Amino acid sequence: MLIRRKLLHVMVLSLLAWRVADVVILAGETAQPPLRPNVLFLFADDMRADTIAALGDRAAVTPNLDALFRRGFRFDSAYCMGGNSGAVCTPSRNMLLSGNAFFRWKNFQPEKGPKGLWSPGDGPNFPLSMKAAGYETFHHGKRGNTAPLIQARFDTNLYLKNDGTDRTSGEPGKEIADSAIAFLEARKTDKPFFMYLAFGNPHDPRVAAQRYMDAIDVSKIEIPANFLPEHPFDNGEMHVRDEKLAPTPRPIDIIKKQWHEYYAVQMAMDGHIGRVIDRLKASGELDRTIVIFCADQGIALGSHGLLGKQNLYDPSMRVPLVLAGPGIPAGSSDALLYMFDIYPTVCELVGSETPKGIDGKSFAGVIAGKAKTHRESLLLAYRDVQRAIVTSHDKMILYPKTRKSQLFNRKTDHSELWNLFDDQSEFVLRKDLFQKLVILQDEFGDELELVPPGN
Repeated sequence: MLIRRKLLHVMVLSLLAWRVADVVILAGETAQPPLRPNVLFLFADDMRADTIAALGDRAAVTPNLDALFRRGFRFDSAYCMGGNSGAVCTPSRNMLLSGNAFFRWKNFQPEKGPKGLWSPGDGPNFPLSMKAAGYETFHHGKRGNTAPLIQARFDTNLYLKNDGTDRTSGEPGKEIADSAIAFLEARKTDKPFFMYLAFGNPHDPRVAAQRYMDAIDVSKIEIPANFLPEHPFDNGEMHVRDEKLAPTPRPIDIIKKQWHEYYAVQMAMDGHIGRVIDRLKASGELDRTIVIFCADQGIALGSHGLLGKQNLYDPSMRVPLVLAGPGIPAGSSDALLYMFDIYPTVCELVGSETPKGIDGKSFAGVIAGKAKTHRESLLLAYRDVQRAIVTSHDKMILYPKTRKSQLFNRKTDHSELWNLFDDQSEFVLRKDLFQKLVILQDEFGDELELVPPGN
């Protein structure tokens, strides 16, 4: 009797297993695969990494970015590599969308295009990879100093009016936010979207409506700790366009006025970013949307006696970066990375094929907690007048035209105030950093010959 009961029990379990398997098979035949997450990429212009209220800036009014940084995973050592043009926006955006260092297209000259400034549009690149993964792609951004050959690969490719009204209307960011919301309201939802909103702010001219100007508490505006009336030596690019936006030596009142305008424009842009995010909330799509915020590069605004981004100091080359959305925990990392690492990272996060043969490397492992570091060191470069190497501990900047050199301890001197280069105790470190810099030059195709510092 006991044996018969056991046999009957086995038969019932087998039957149930077959029924469950049958249901699974049938379900597999009829169920649709889940859509990949949407991707909303918010990209600012000339925005420093340290001017967000949630990160400690007392004068900044950035409630929407604050919310994003609090719920997302931020990177505190993300850098623009630099540029081969005074308009650093151009190489920065071409690197971002191609996943390559700007040295890779130094000999490329498209028809009617500037030699060596634009990356080819035939891929791999960000929009092509996202389209191949089943995404509807959308771009709206400024027209000049961008990556037009790659941006042409978006399904929808829109540009701001070329008359500069986005920067002078008093509502910077509104035109892009309006078109993004219209796109979200009209689109079919059978595909996920990849939306790249490349704002032209807070780049000068910085014009914000009076209500934004009034909302900034001027008493909280602090001149940067590394402010100088003028740069202590010729860095090879002292008279470029950005550096002409205030007299030298830099008057404190003019610098403070520029900061006031910067904060007001940033506040306006933040408000229009909030409108786009609110639209996603209202439609129920925010929970399945990866939101990324970054900038093409920073801006000096008085740091080191400079105004622009034609230098390799942190205020100009370090960028704000945060990712938030499904599968991304709240947290932060000091891992070194380039902006052009974002492209392969997004591909990995959405489960699409990662591009091959590019300089960018996915940092998804850092977000997932599988890695603490990403790149051992970074090469920074500006035209043929400045080179730098950044490690987790140090930063060395070389000025080959004027034979000047700087060495900063990144752990103890965040403002890059104390040049340790002439300290004899740092001789071994200087030599080691130079050797690593030359290796990085070779890795990325930088052909500028450098003389070892001190020779």
